[in-house]
Amino acid sequence: MDWFPLYNSLRVALISTFFTFFLGIFAAHYIAKTPRFLKGLIDGVLTLPLVLPPTVIGFFLLKMIGPLGPVGSTVLEVFGFKLTMTWYSAIFATTMISFPLMYRTARGAFESFDSTLLYSGQTLGLSDTFLFWRVIMPNCKQGILAGAVLSFARALGEFGATTMVAGYIPGRTAIISTTVYQLWREGNDALAYKWVFINLVISFIVLTAVNMLENRYKQPVGAAKNHFDHED
Repeated sequence: MDWFPLYNSLRVALISTFFTFFLGIFAAHYIAKTPRFLKGLIDGVLTLPLVLPPTVIGFFLLKMIGPLGPVGSTVLEVFGFKLTMTWYSAIFATTMISFPLMYRTARGAFESFDSTLLYSGQTLGLSDTFLFWRVIMPNCKQGILAGAVLSFARALGEFGATTMVAGYIPGRTAIISTTVYQLWREGNDALAYKWVFINLVISFIVLTAVNMLENRYKQPVGAAKNHFDHED
């Protein structure tokens, strides 16, 4: 049994989750503070990948990063390598598909944050950077962690856009989802079931680990106030 699809799926999902984690937090933090009309407009644009068919996302990606696209042709001409039909091509697709999950979840956590804690910190002369990383993030960690897990799970199971930009090349671009599809086409249901089971086990382990971490590190919002008193 060739284990490359498992290795490649985990590699792509982890890398794309890394990007969506920081991009989603950055976008959610600043967009949550924008005026309502502007927020609604930007929110609609950023969450489009959540409602569009993955194949449509893949089509737009191909037009952008393909050998004839503005980005893909420039990279090919300047650096000499393609952005499609390689293992890292899937990162572009999974990042775009999973970004809305991270963004919406993080934005919801930021919007539900008690802003009086920020005012208390500002009266103590604490910087915005300190307040963000030491007050906002710890108190919103459950929502942010949930967004990261959802993004990882979505990236791990992505198929449509990934197939269009990375294809299925055994030992090079194959991931679990494309491998299951290829095995189904070949009539090899026995091996396809094995990969489906592996995907289910990984998803179950990730979700169980997150639930355990949330229960272990869960703290009341009042902990931030104690932190301010300590700083004072």
